[in-house]
Amino acid sequence: MSAPLRAGLVGLGTMGRHHARILGELPGVQLVAAADPGGDRYRAARGITLAATLEQLLTHRLDYCVVAVPTAHHAAIGHRLAEAGVSALIEKPLAPDLATARALAQAFDTAGLIGAVGHTERYNPALEAMRVRLADGALGDLYQITTRRQGPYPPRIRDVGVVLDLAIHDLDITTWVSGMPLTQVTARTMARSGRIAEDLVLILGELSDGTLTSHVVNWLSPLKERITVVTGAHGCLVADTVHGDLTFYANGSTPTDRIAVEAFRGVTEGAITRFAIPKREPLLSEHAAFRDAVLGRDAPIVTLWQAAATIAAAEAVLTSAATGSSAAPDLPRAPRLRLDPADYLVETATPSSR
Repeated sequence: MSAPLRAGLVGLGTMGRHHARILGELPGVQLVAAADPGGDRYRAARGITLAATLEQLLTHRLDYCVVAVPTAHHAAIGHRLAEAGVSALIEKPLAPDLATARALAQAFDTAGLIGAVGHTERYNPALEAMRVRLADGALGDLYQITTRRQGPYPPRIRDVGVVLDLAIHDLDITTWVSGMPLTQVTARTMARSGRIAEDLVLILGELSDGTLTSHVVNWLSPLKERITVVTGAHGCLVADTVHGDLTFYANGSTPTDRIAVEAFRGVTEGAITRFAIPKREPLLSEHAAFRDAVLGRDAPIVTLWQAAATIAAAEAVLTSAATGSSAAPDLPRAPRLRLDPADYLVETATPSSR
């Protein structure tokens, strides 16, 4: 049996403690050390070495490292890991701006390392099942994709607004489940809770095939919602990612004898199916995929280039909100190109691990 991969963790805060829990139980992986300048306030690093700095962490001969620190620190830590020859799973968003994201993606490409970003919603069982059914043509032609992601403000978020923290999930999900890039957006934002950054955004978008998208995202609601609805020619699929549920609402056909309404009847309610799907923890699935990628296996990670494309979409949202006009995402393209129909971005092939 081969030795387990040696993993490190930077950041032991709200998200870092969950990464520590998963790394501590993931088969084929050994969490050997963690680092956080603020210490281990959640006692998540019990039984492993707690390093004072990143440099100390790197002395532990890491195969890969998980980065769970504020977004502003991703670039410095990511570049140092690339220099040290250590693959990395970095929390979302990858960077505070597109230029920084591109530079990080290029650094890992140049080093021949595996780089991934923690867009955990891609591993939500409801959205995974939705993507498979859409690829199989369950809805026929797509018409519209809508999302609602709202709830109370999380005090741990201090360095980005609601667009980069929450709406970035919906921008990524929409292109991922549909397999099509976002071509333009129109958005409006507000800051109602006394913080500098925006805490509410409404986004209207269009995908490359003309499918319309809309997103309601805020930190102002006492109601927590995480809903994705895809409507097409055969009905609609509704994913509730809080509970991991996927439901199909089929178009029905109800005849009518009333000539006046028959011509404008449209669709009617049909059968409703809630699918029985395995409900594995998304963060565990994310870590398992990254482990497999580091081992050189074909695994569904969110590459740095894909994450950069999502940041391009978020920047377009902020540009539209600031200017009052529509904006087009400046989608990045990696230097070594391949076309994969399963991706919404032309990107590099996943390099083999060192």
